[in-house]
Amino acid sequence: MAEVDFTELANSLATGQLDRGATAGIDRPPGGGSFVFGFNSLAVVDGAAGLFTNQTNFAPMSKGGRIQGAIKRHPSAGATGFAPFLFIGLQGPDVSDLGYLLGLGDADPHHIVLRKGAINEGLPESLGVEGVLAIGTEPFNNDTWLHLRLDMVVNLNGDVVLNVFRNDLDVNPVGAPIFAPVPGMDDLNPGSGRAFLDDALGINSGSQPFENGRVGFAFRVEDTARRGAFDSIEIARQL
Repeated sequence: MAEVDFTELANSLATGQLDRGATAGIDRPPGGGSFVFGFNSLAVVDGAAGLFTNQTNFAPMSKGGRIQGAIKRHPSAGATGFAPFLFIGLQGPDVSDLGYLLGLGDADPHHIVLRKGAINEGLPESLGVEGVLAIGTEPFNNDTWLHLRLDMVVNLNGDVVLNVFRNDLDVNPVGAPIFAPVPGMDDLNPGSGRAFLDDALGINSGSQPFENGRVGFAFRVEDTARRGAFDSIEIARQL
């Protein structure tokens, strides 16, 4: 998808605080295009910026869908204080709105994290608190591209199934992915990719599931000179 296919979330940090845009100054993932979409914080600031797809039937989607993309925590002035992630089911067009977030946790080393929460609260690595639904077991260092996919499947009874997958970029480029479940995140049904069942009664997550919403990507920061990048974003909706 092109940059024109996205609209910035309301109350995103100003570009003088968190600069962002297409750049060839960050290395691309295997099979990536000519540019990536990067973020670089220019001040000591606590907040986020994000973009959602503005295409017809996607802003918002009437049911679930899928988003996949390559994500990286780029070398920064510090090893923590930032998190890049994909989102789906976002309940509004603002960084304070809630949705399902999948990305790279704010830790060193970091893990793949699935969270139900606000864009501007990022991805803490604390399973079971702050809306964190699942954490992968494999650790990663900064400057590592990870190709992730999040499926949000809305069942007829109102249950929402969240499936998480990763494509190994050491083997398969972004243009020819072979997605597989993330270790530690498919315990409900090993091999299925099912990371979490957000039930219609709101028991498992502590709140009602999101059955529709916006989809896109975002970057949350807490300090200056924190950097991240995205590439090869692909989106589909549930019919």
